Amino acid sequence: MKKIIFFLFLSILGYSQNQMPNIELNAISGESVNLSTDFNEVDKLYVFSFWATWCAPCINELEAMHKKYATWKESLNVEIIAVSIDDSRTQKRVKPFLNGKGWTYNVLLDSNQELKRALSIVNVPYTIVVKNSKIVFVSNGYSQGAEEELYIKLKEL
Repeated sequence: MKKIIFFLFLSILGYSQNQMPNIELNAISGESVNLSTDFNEVDKLYVFSFWATWCAPCINELEAMHKKYATWKESLNVEIIAVSIDDSRTQKRVKPFLNGKGWTYNVLLDSNQELKRALSIVNVPYTIVVKNSKIVFVSNGYSQGAEEELYIKLKEL
């Protein structure tokens, strides 16, 4: 009986971790965005890429995805959201950094790292794919070519 209760508890715990948290963040434009309600279009894939201005692999990942993004959007119902985890000391670097990039992503600011903590993210880059408000894929780290693997995974979803 104890085993059944334990496994039931784990399955409930796992289920709650598969849901995107109901958290509000600020977009780079200053508007408030709710992760549960603003990114919940049915059957749309949302790729949340967690990054920071001081993280070279994060920037490499976002640059690589940017080069492929237009093609991805032609064949998939996908949206990339870049979530900056820069804290209050480095957050002032985000806007100037983005000005030179030309990224077409929505950029959200997780300056107090509430979302990062809610998702138990330890290191960046960290990528989460969400479909129908459920986390369906997670990737930690970046190496050259990983964006191709991500695209293959997106097509499967």
